[in-house]
Amino acid sequence: MKLQKLTPNLVVRDVAASMVFYCRVLGFQRGQTVPEQAPYVFGIVTNGPVEIFFNDQKAVAADHPALGARPAGGALTLYIEVQGIEELFQTVEQHGVKITMPMKEQFYGMKEFGIEDPEGWEITFAERMG
Repeated sequence: MKLQKLTPNLVVRDVAASMVFYCRVLGFQRGQTVPEQAPYVFGIVTNGPVEIFFNDQKAVAADHPALGARPAGGALTLYIEVQGIEELFQTVEQHGVKITMPMKEQFYGMKEFGIEDPEGWEITFAERMG
């Protein structure tokens, strides 16, 4: 077996709102949606090699009842390595995004900060120092 790729598939209450947040605030580009016009049950955003799927919680519940019953967000952190972390931090602050971990330099050589997206998912952004 050879692994090809890992794509987070986030279960959300509002696919369109999630896509708008990731595109406007975090610099992602809108990809495919299902259906093509809102309200969506599925959507994709991308930024370079990073891709994130969004699935509507009600639609997911048909195939995965346990996922339909869980609250959005969860005990998962998306860890995204970036270039230009200072500019990104200023952008999320300007948009009033909830900062869950202030910018800090970690002992393992990364500068990081964390946010919470509108659905409660935690995202840590990191940039290699030096």
